Formats: sequence, C-alpha cells, structure tokens
Amino acid sequence: MSEKRVVVIGAGPGALTASMLLASRGLRVDVFEAKPVVGGRNAPLRLGDFTFELGPTFLMMRFYLEEVFGLSGRRVEDYLDIRSLDPLYRLVFADGRELRVTSDHDAMKRQLEALVPGTGPAYQRWLDYERIKFDHVTPCLKVPYSSLRAFATRRFVRALPYLDAHKSLFTHLGNYFENEQLRICFTFQAKYLGMSPWSCPGTFSLVPYIEHAAGIHHPMGGLHRISQAMAKVIEEHGGRIHLSSPVRRLLVENGRTTGVELEDGSREKADAVVLGSDFGYGLTHLIPESALRRWTPRRLGRKKLSCSTFMLYLGLDKLYADLPHHNIVFAEDYKRNVEEIADKLVLSDDPSFYMQNASVTDPGLAPPGMSTLYVLVPVPNNRSGIDWDAQKAPFTKKVLGLLESRGGLAGLRSHIVESKVLTPLDWERDMHVYRGATFNLAHNIGQMLYFRPHNRFDDIDGLYLVGGGTHPGSGLPTIFESGRISANLILERFGMERLEGESGAER
Repeated sequence: MSEKRVVVIGAGPGALTASMLLASRGLRVDVFEAKPVVGGRNAPLRLGDFTFELGPTFLMMRFYLEEVFGLSGRRVEDYLDIRSLDPLYRLVFADGRELRVTSDHDAMKRQLEALVPGTGPAYQRWLDYERIKFDHVTPCLKVPYSSLRAFATRRFVRALPYLDAHKSLFTHLGNYFENEQLRICFTFQAKYLGMSPWSCPGTFSLVPYIEHAAGIHHPMGGLHRISQAMAKVIEEHGGRIHLSSPVRRLLVENGRTTGVELEDGSREKADAVVLGSDFGYGLTHLIPESALRRWTPRRLGRKKLSCSTFMLYLGLDKLYADLPHHNIVFAEDYKRNVEEIADKLVLSDDPSFYMQNASVTDPGLAPPGMSTLYVLVPVPNNRSGIDWDAQKAPFTKKVLGLLESRGGLAGLRSHIVESKVLTPLDWERDMHVYRGATFNLAHNIGQMLYFRPHNRFDDIDGLYLVGGGTHPGSGLPTIFESGRISANLILERFGMERLEGESGAER
C-alpha cells in the first residue's frame, strides 16, 4: 500500500466513486461521514418496515457505473441486481391525456403519432441528431476544465457545433416538434438540473436522448444499494469508512490543505483531501474563509442556484399496481409553474409533481401487499424566503389532494400508514444543502465546464471537489464522473498512472 493518504469528506456517490478508485490503486483512503449510513443524498430512508430513496430515483447511463467498477477491478453485476424499466415513465398532461414513454423506438413513434399525427418522423430525426451529438459532446464531460486551454482542444472544437448552448432546451426541441405538449415531453428533464426548459441550455437535450437510447434502470433494493456496494469495494481494497464522524473544518497552511479536523477535535493528516459535501455548504461551513480567494461566500451568493424540492415519503397499506415505476404529472399551466419556481420564487397553486411507485418493480421495499410512494414537487430554493414552518401543513394537504385527483391514486389518504415530509428548510438545516438547492448550482452557460468550480479546487492546493457542485454537474452519472476526474487528478499529483480514459488530463 502507498504511503500517500487521502482523506475524503462525506460518503456521497461522488466521494465514494473517488474513494473506490483511489483505494483500488493502493492509496490509503479514509472516508469521514457525518451520518450513520453511507450515501449522502443517495442514502436510504426507512420508515417502519418501508424503505425509500432519500434522493435520486433514476439510474441512467448505467455504463458509467460499470466503468468505474471495472476500473476498480470489480464487476457491478457481482454487487447489484439492476433491472431495466419499461415503460421508462408515465407522463400525465393537463388535459388528462397520458404518454407511457418507452425505449422501444417503434412503439414510441406509434404513441407520438396517436398523440399528434405526423410526429413519428420528427422523433426519428431527433434520435439521429442526438446520437451524433452524444458521440461528440460526452467525451468533453470526461476531462477537467482547470484552465481556458481546455476549450482549445481538438475534442472540444469537434463538439462545438453540437453544443447547442446558444439556445434554450425548449427552443432546441422546437426544431423537431411544434406541439407544446411534445416539447414538454422532451424538456421536462431540465428539472434534473433544477432548471427551467426555457432557460436551460440546449446542450442538455442529451438527457432525454440518453433515456430513450439507453433506458432507465433500477437496482433491486433501491438506488442507495449503489452507495453500499461502493463502500464494500472501498473496504475490500483496504480503505476505511468512518460513520458518525463529522468533519468540523478543513486544515489549511500556506494555501495548502494538510488534512481535516473532526468534530471531536481530533486531526487527520492527509496528502490530499476530497470534498464530497454539498459545495455551498462546504465553502461556507468547512473551509476557513481566510483561505479563499476566488470562491468566497460573497461570490457564491451571487451565483444562480437550482430549485429545491418538497418531498413526501408515504408507506401505504395497498399497491397501486396499475401505475408504473416512474410518473410525472404536469401542472395545468406548466410554463407558469416553472417560472414561479425558477424566477418569481413563489409557491405555485398549480404545481407539477413526480411520483415513484417503486414497489411495482421492487416488492421487497414494503411488507407484502403494501407499497412505498415517493413524491417530489419542484419548489423554489430558500432564497425565496418562504416560511416553510407555516407552509408545510397546507402544502402537504394540497399535494395529497393532487395525488388523488390527478395522479391516479384514488383514496390515497385512507391508505397511508407511514409518512415523512421534507421541505427545502429541512434540506438546508438537516441535510446541509446550501439554500436548500437540491440540484446544487444551476447549469446555465456561465456555470458550466470551466466556469463551474473546478475539480482541482483553485483556492487551496491539495483539495479536490466531487459531486453536483463541480464539473460535470448534477445527476448520478455525472457525479460518478466527477469522482473519476478527481481520482485521476490525485493520481497525477502523486506521479501515478492515470486510470483508463482521459478524465485526468486536458488534451
């Protein structure tokens, strides 16, 4: 084992990815996690005999997960039983019409034709273009952007005509679909980034394409099993995970980190530190302000943040077997709803919402004959000033009513046996999410690639970032990639050979 030691703050998916890769190369890796369980926002939430995801519920780009396990000398199939979902999800429009989206492209064309005649060929044109775009753009997500020179690489120049960053996602889809409902079908995914389709860069049309081309998956037992599997691999390679061990602060001397101080006052020395906490929280609570130059709390306060989420976790004494695993119900005035979340920062009277009915796929999440229901409502982040102590009860009542009237869950309230609510205030106060912005910094042009906090943190030598607040951004696949990029940068720091691929170099 190498004498070089890496200390990792937090056990979220990005931190675990980096730890798994570094431990597999023989480095001494110690992970310090404040909670009694690994996963961060990818941890399980248990209510009685019911098991929920705390955060992410979609697994896309399964191949990224397979790659990082492979680079660690492991096969993901030996740790996880991953199932493909079909339909991918059910969409419910304001007029009551539904679309059950599938990765069977012929079946998808038939559904689109039934919804809006003549749109099948447009769907095929979209798939054909996005396939080329995917091949050109995704390599750009596998490298750090530590300097502006990254924009002068052949890789980036080849991708430039396909970035579509000069127009919004909604406008980009207008190249294929005139019908507004159809555009919404291929742009609502901007919510994964905490943004509006009318302001989210067209670059992110890759997200719906990946859904349609590569599918959506579910690890049996829940997505949190991914974090548990990564933790097991870390320990198999000699790494150590310290639960219920919160970090008080980063130790910095002469512009370089020397390790961390834990809440109990003990100090852990390190040759490099990986910051796996929420970026905004880490910047404002864990890093001494005197050590910051570019990324000061004041600068952070000027940055655009993603939206937040209002969460309901419901254990039910029945199973709604006719509803698929994933369901999205659009507001009657979807554009107004999005503007209220992202721009006006007010609570919508007419919200959109997402439901995960995971027990239809994974019955082990609940007792026999029962089920889990996970509900996510996009809402403004805490810059809104919304008084969630006052709004929690009436908004819960509103959402439950909508689940019954528009979600297809007739009689829902009479079947609830366990429940928990998380508001944006809870995300900030209890889960240490800066301003409750659950998707981190927004993904507008000025906060992407080089303009996002760098994986090798500029202000402090020896500090590396992972997670949704750094490059490439939010979402499990890109968070895994952030862990790989930072792991390669650390290996380069120690004069060790990079892992396969180009994630540790700008070429």
